[in-house]
Amino acid sequence: MEIRTLRYFLAVAREEHMTRAAELLHVTQPTLSKQLKSLEEELGQKLFTRGNFSIRLTEEGRLLRDRAASLVEMADRIESEFGTLAQPEEGELYFGLAESVQIRLLAREVGKLKRRCPGLRYHITSGDTEQIIDRLDRGLLDFAVLAERPDFHKYQAVAFPEADVWGALMPADSPLAAHESLTVDDLIGVPLLCSEQGWRGEIAAWCEGRIHELRLDGSCRLPYNPSLFVREGLGVLLTFWGLFDTSPGSELAFRPLSPHLETRLYLIWKRHPVFSRMAEQFVKQVEASFSG
Repeated sequence: MEIRTLRYFLAVAREEHMTRAAELLHVTQPTLSKQLKSLEEELGQKLFTRGNFSIRLTEEGRLLRDRAASLVEMADRIESEFGTLAQPEEGELYFGLAESVQIRLLAREVGKLKRRCPGLRYHITSGDTEQIIDRLDRGLLDFAVLAERPDFHKYQAVAFPEADVWGALMPADSPLAAHESLTVDDLIGVPLLCSEQGWRGEIAAWCEGRIHELRLDGSCRLPYNPSLFVREGLGVLLTFWGLFDTSPGSELAFRPLSPHLETRLYLIWKRHPVFSRMAEQFVKQVEASFSG
């Protein structure tokens, strides 16, 4: 099975149309069809169902799409890393990041390294813990940033020097905006939105056994889209401070929780990593900066 063939397969899976995929790949449609037929024969499985105007993935095709995407991504990364081995000031860094205003501290460290190594390129994936840990474990990321304490048996880590503060994002005209801070009692009966991870973890602990008194109307992984639901008056989002513009005229307000609740972020990497030279430089720099 060749990487090129997998690229062909992924293009067809994405476009769901043989002609469009062939045009994007700059190959003829007969060539593309022959490659996909050979792939099906090699795997012994039917990967597509073909209609009059489009094609769809079979269950086996969807499985291959998920596996092939990781393989092609890894192949691209290997090519890129080996292409910069002879250039010490060039290289790639791959990050999986939680959503937090503290990411500015990580960006600051990337900026320092880039000033020393102008050829540095960096790639950012955002997601919740489950998503980014999966990519880190599969070798698709160098580093991940978690909004929870990591498994120190599996990962090395350095804590961010600052913590994130929890609060509630709401429409500026909400009655809750008149409060300086919000308690569990203030939130009873209020339609709430929150990340699944935060609701089960920090918020449940903050409630001290009263989580059942609160009303979770919506769950999410990342906070941006839920903030649009807040704007439409669908509820109050429990999230970190600093992620949204709450200045006058923004139509949004943020109030911290009481008692005070904060979450520490961690930059993590595999306990036995195979780092590029650029990643080695970066981890040494961050350890020195964050621990100083």
